[in-house]
Amino acid sequence: MKLLVIDGNSILSRAFYGIKLLSTRDGLFTNGIYGFVNILNKLLDETKPDAVAVAFDLAAPTFRHNEYDGYKAGRKPMPDELQMQVPILKELLDKMGIVRLEAEGFEADDILGTEAAACQKRGDECVLATGDRDSLQLVSDKTIVMLAGTKGGRPETTIYDVAKIHEVYGVEPRELIEVKALMGDTSDRIPGVPGVGEKTALKLIQDYRTVQYIYDHLPELEIRDSLRKKLEAGRDSAFMSRDLAEIRTNAPVETDINKLKMAKPDNAGLYKLLRRLEFYKLIEKLGLQQEPEVIEAVLSAETVPVKVAEDGEKLLARLKKAGEADFSAVIGGEIAALCFAFDKDVQVALPEKTKGYDKFLKGFFEDENIKKRTHDIKPIHAECLKSEYDFRGAAFDTMLAGYVLDPLSNSYEPSRLCAKLGVTPPAADCPFGLIEDVVEATKTAVAVRALYPVMSKKIEENGQERLYYDVELPLAGVLAQMETVGFKVDAEGIKNYGEALESKLKEIEKQIYEYTGYEFNINSPKQLGMALFEKLGLPAKKKTKTGYSTNAEVLEGLRGYHPVIDLLLEYRQLSKLKSTYTDGLVKVIASDGRIHTNFNQVETRTGRISSTEPNLQNIPVRSEVGRELRRFFIPEKGCVLVDADYSQIELRILAHVANDKAMIDAFNNKVDIHTLTASQVFNMPLSMVTPLMRSRAKAVNFGIVYGISAFSLSQDIGVSVKEADSYIKGYLNKFSGVRSYMEHVIKSAYEKGYVETLLGRRRNLPELASSNRNIRSFGERVARNTPIQGTAADIIKIAMIRVHDRLLAEHMKSRLILQVHDELIVEAPKEEAERAGKILREEMEAAMKLSVKLEADVHCGDSWYAAKG
Repeated sequence: MKLLVIDGNSILSRAFYGIKLLSTRDGLFTNGIYGFVNILNKLLDETKPDAVAVAFDLAAPTFRHNEYDGYKAGRKPMPDELQMQVPILKELLDKMGIVRLEAEGFEADDILGTEAAACQKRGDECVLATGDRDSLQLVSDKTIVMLAGTKGGRPETTIYDVAKIHEVYGVEPRELIEVKALMGDTSDRIPGVPGVGEKTALKLIQDYRTVQYIYDHLPELEIRDSLRKKLEAGRDSAFMSRDLAEIRTNAPVETDINKLKMAKPDNAGLYKLLRRLEFYKLIEKLGLQQEPEVIEAVLSAETVPVKVAEDGEKLLARLKKAGEADFSAVIGGEIAALCFAFDKDVQVALPEKTKGYDKFLKGFFEDENIKKRTHDIKPIHAECLKSEYDFRGAAFDTMLAGYVLDPLSNSYEPSRLCAKLGVTPPAADCPFGLIEDVVEATKTAVAVRALYPVMSKKIEENGQERLYYDVELPLAGVLAQMETVGFKVDAEGIKNYGEALESKLKEIEKQIYEYTGYEFNINSPKQLGMALFEKLGLPAKKKTKTGYSTNAEVLEGLRGYHPVIDLLLEYRQLSKLKSTYTDGLVKVIASDGRIHTNFNQVETRTGRISSTEPNLQNIPVRSEVGRELRRFFIPEKGCVLVDADYSQIELRILAHVANDKAMIDAFNNKVDIHTLTASQVFNMPLSMVTPLMRSRAKAVNFGIVYGISAFSLSQDIGVSVKEADSYIKGYLNKFSGVRSYMEHVIKSAYEKGYVETLLGRRRNLPELASSNRNIRSFGERVARNTPIQGTAADIIKIAMIRVHDRLLAEHMKSRLILQVHDELIVEAPKEEAERAGKILREEMEAAMKLSVKLEADVHCGDSWYAAKG
């Protein structure tokens, strides 16, 4: 038989330090446990043991501590982030049915030694898994050691048998005790012989085998006199160290292999614990479910039959009578199927099998009395727009609800939401012949029906009804319309601009080669490094394993050393512009001559909307050559672009939430806030503030919003850290309301574990529970920034809904087509331009009432460039 024995503390520690800090939304650190489980699974797969046990150290002193006061003295205590994971790991192992072994007065190594000796005696195989090399002394013809850990976040193991010990160390496994007796062990504070290192110790044992032999024959050994003196002086230390290094084989633990076999796991308890740890993939892998009797859900855990609806009129009548619909759609260029979950069955409407399918779709979507609940509602809105259905009655989206409840999650799939919230929907028993997409849609519909009561209750408990029902849910329809309409571009203009960039790049290349004296691949960091630091002799800042570093930070630091640096920075800028934007944009222009980006509503942690495929929110604006791209974003013939941008919205929100009288008065009296800040920080009258002072004050203003450090501010404005620190302190002294807000929001975050926007959008802050000062500092910066940045995101979303709804209500042809951070763009017929601009300003400025008036700057133009003003 084969026994696998794992050194629990050692493997947990290796996993903890080998994987970046992970935590649950409640602040429980989990990276050590996560890595341990991955290593455990790898060990089980590789060794396929008949029995498994995990050995742990106890907090009580061992016999080694009693023998030598210095044993492990001075070792840093286990970090709190790791310490909190130990009892949870033990609980996890118990629920998995894996035996835990502990013995007072003995270390985990001794338990491994005891089990190895018992296996040797019985003739069984033994596999010892540890992260420490101490256990290599236990290797024998029946025992192997697997050194386990993590590399790049992945489990990694190395097998040591007798042959491997010979190959690596040139001694027998048991002779490693003798080696440690001489060289000591700094991590365990085993002294060894002072002055004798690993290389010398190995040579002595390879030649003489034991410490006892060395000291019995010390005078006649063929060694240097200096070494002989060290050995003589360290005699007592060597024998004591040998005793400390030898792993014992008599720990009072269970050694009967039949009693070390894995027991039946506690699946219900395991499910709860893994859900608490947010190990959802492991839950899925193990096929775990919460026990039906403890589930708060509308449906039983029984299987429900799935039926194809034969008559669309009858299905619509059933939905009208219910007044609600928990459904999921299959979308692929059209609405290819709709699946509806009821208490006792699931109905599937299919175009080829449901009579009156098209009439059913129109009747269903346009009936506002049927409260519609689904998962990921935006694509459904989009398909309804294409089919010219007036989608009414949108009542709930479980994906958006998941985002509102936990913006830190990396997945809002229905199965993940069910696992996280402890909801077990019934299994959908699908008839043979349904395609895979329809089968998945039936599962989603059933999950929506089970999730709705739980999620809606949590939203209510969190006070997030307005955020969810008045902002996120209706916004999905607005975004669907924006995606459908798209943004018209001048394809020929973009292509020509790309060709101009290509010519400019070739010209710069030629100049670079003239300076270096030869041609090379400018995009190769290795070749560029050789050209700069070996050919031109510029001072190298960083060097990696593969050569000199030539990243942006290095090149920026070399400005002024040689004219080739400015050329290289310009080359990279233009190269990025060409590949990402001119070449990239041409590829995504649709047949209607417009670019249809995808707006992601559930990606950012602050509540901001992101744009992908392509990212239209990232069109360069800092350089003139980048801004030129906006010339090629144009309106349809006979239309103009109306662009509105909030003025200093985040600073206005800061003034409101901090209730800072000086800032509030400045904004409401139209005093330039950056000039006022410079006046306060530099103790100057407003009339004497210089442009440089204003520029630095502006950096402080925006830096304060983002929780900037003195170091970061110094880098931004080119002053010393001390000077930057004085600016920040001066700011906070003058704007006392802001200082009080910063102190209060951090204190509240520590107490609650989260911060909120004015609309109740939450962000959990597990970083504040860290014992690492840098991680806590990051959490504090997020605590200061999130309520401001998140509220700005909420306000622009409200403005989008109000602008969209008002344009429709006034029967205008103008349409909202793009949102970029605090900016909205409407495409309007020329005759509607003035009215559209008025609507933009009115609705943006009325989006939320603050103690500071919101202001929007509005401009029109025949391109995005021109409309920016």
